[in-house]
Amino acid sequence: MKAAILTLFLIFMMIASPCLCNDLGKVFNVISYGAVGNGKTDDTRAFAKAWEAVCNANGITSLIIPKGKIFLLNPVQFKGPCRATKVLVQVGGTIAASANLKTWTDNEKWIHFETVDGLAINGGGQIDGQGSVWWNACSDKALHFHNCSGLQLSNLRHLNSQKNHISISGCKGVKINNLRISAPEDSPNTDAIDISTSSNIEVLNTVMETGDDCIAINGGSSNITISGVACGPGHGISIGSLGKNEAFDTVEEVHVRNCTFKGTQNAARIKTWQGGKGYARKISYENIQIINSQNPIIIDQNYNPNSLNANAQSAVEISNVTFRNVYGTSVDEIAVDLVCSDHIGCTNIVLNNIDIKSAIPGKQTISRCNNVHGSTLSPCNPIVPCLSH
Repeated sequence: MKAAILTLFLIFMMIASPCLCNDLGKVFNVISYGAVGNGKTDDTRAFAKAWEAVCNANGITSLIIPKGKIFLLNPVQFKGPCRATKVLVQVGGTIAASANLKTWTDNEKWIHFETVDGLAINGGGQIDGQGSVWWNACSDKALHFHNCSGLQLSNLRHLNSQKNHISISGCKGVKINNLRISAPEDSPNTDAIDISTSSNIEVLNTVMETGDDCIAINGGSSNITISGVACGPGHGISIGSLGKNEAFDTVEEVHVRNCTFKGTQNAARIKTWQGGKGYARKISYENIQIINSQNPIIIDQNYNPNSLNANAQSAVEISNVTFRNVYGTSVDEIAVDLVCSDHIGCTNIVLNNIDIKSAIPGKQTISRCNNVHGSTLSPCNPIVPCLSH
C-alpha cells in the first residue's frame, strides 16, 4: 500500500510540476506559469516568468510553447546570461503580437533576446507580427537577437512583421535553417533577415517573401554563407546599405550560392552611400537563378536618395566581388548595373558565365557601368564592355 501511494505521489508531482526532466533537459511549459493561449489574453507576464525559470536552471533547459494555442504578447525581453548551458525554445503553437498600439512605445522591439548563448528556437510553430496594424505606425524589429553565440533558428514560420522579421546584431556562430518568412509585397521595411556586427552566420534552405530585403548584410559583418534561399517578392539579398552619414563600415567574406530570385526589385546587390568610408570585399554570388527581376546584378557605390553630401568624394571601397553562373530573365533593360564612384571606383569585379535575357519577348538586355575595373571570364549576356575579357 505504501509503495502504491508513493508511486501515485510521484506521478502527481510529475504532472503538476512545471519542470520535467527528459532528453530536452529540464522542461518548462508556459502554461504552468499562467499563460492562457486563447489569442485574447495577454500572456506576456507568464512568458517572462517562465523565461526566468528556464534561464536560471542548471544544465540543458527547454521552454515549451504548446501546439494548438495562440499566445498574445506585448513587447518582452528575454535576457541572459543564463545559468543554463543550453536553452531550447520549442514553438509549437502561435506567438502573436498585440494589436493594441497603446501598449507599445516608439521603436520598441517586440521579442528581444540578449546575451543568451547556446539558444535554439524551433518546433514547427509560427510567429505572427500582426503587421498590418503597424505598417503606418512607429515600430521596430519583431524578433531581435543581440550579443549572442551559438544561436540556431529552424523549422518555423514567421509572418507579417511590424518591421524587420529577424534582426541579428553582435552575434557569432549563428545557423538559420528551414524558415518560411512572409509579408505582402507592399508592406514597408519588412526585411526578412537583417545582419549587423556579426560573424560566422549561415542562412540555409529558407523561403522569403517580403516587402523589402530578403537578407540585408550591414556593417561590421563577416564570414556569412547564404545557400538555398528562395527570395521573392522582395528587394533581393543585399550587402548594405553601408556608410550612411559618412560612417565607416566594413563587410567581408559573404558568399551567396544556389539561390533563386523571383519577381524581386533586385537580386544580387551591393549598396553603399556616397560619402561613406570603409570597405566591402571578398563577396560572391554563385549559381543564381533570376526570374523576372528588375535589377538582377547591381552595384551602387553612389547611393544617395536624398542628395545628402552630394559633393562628397569619399566612398566605401568595393573590391574582390564575383558573380558566377547567374542566369534567367530581367524585367528591366539594364540587367547588369555597375555604377561606382568617380573618385574611388570598384576593383577586381569579376563576371563569369552570366546569361540574363529580357523577360519581354523580342527585347535585349544591356549593361551599364561607371569606373568599375575587373574582368569577364567567359561569354557574358549582356555584354559588359567596360570589363576586360
